Amino acid sequence: MRIDGRIGGHTGYFHGECAIHQDGLANRIFIAEIAFGQSFRQYDFVGAKQYIGSLVGLAMVRELGPVMVAILVTGRVGSAITAELASMKVYQEVDALVTMNIPPERILVLPRLTAVLFMMPVLAIIADLCGWFGGALVCQMTSSIAIGPEQYFATLTEFMRPRDLFDGLCKAEVFGFVIVLVCCQTGLATRGGPREIGASVTRAVVVSLILILVLDFFVTKALLLI
Repeated sequence: MRIDGRIGGHTGYFHGECAIHQDGLANRIFIAEIAFGQSFRQYDFVGAKQYIGSLVGLAMVRELGPVMVAILVTGRVGSAITAELASMKVYQEVDALVTMNIPPERILVLPRLTAVLFMMPVLAIIADLCGWFGGALVCQMTSSIAIGPEQYFATLTEFMRPRDLFDGLCKAEVFGFVIVLVCCQTGLATRGGPREIGASVTRAVVVSLILILVLDFFVTKALLLI
């Protein structure tokens, strides 16, 4: 267990730090700006532009935050997991663990799964906060909107419920779980030479992205029924 603790701590730091760097502040702010720009004209047309804060807040918490974090984690962390495990499989390091009667899943999969499951809610919350403040920044800098930060955050907090944040964090955890399982399984199933490592990485990223979008629909539907 001491070996697992060291591997888990290093893995959590590596994946969390890399994901935060990749999923930077600018990404989240621009996501909020996109959601804001696409919806402001419609809200202004019906005379409800004062509620734009609630739209951006709910969209970031329930959909855009978890999905975009999952996509970026797939591209950065998932691809790294697949490449690392595929390399170990191709160069027979996994076979060496089996020969020493060490379960590869306990050493190679479990620490990565624990690290990603721990970091996904953190990344989702950071994405939500950056999206909220990004939307407020757009309102403040766009003269035609004329909505101050006080009114923006007032409508955001008025319509925001703890359940909305809970639903978003649940989605992030589900996405993280699927990303790790797909990438680990693809990496450990790699056969052949070094050329197959790149093919495994591509396959793992594509499958993970498709599953994220498919699961987003079913998880949203399931959460609405609870």
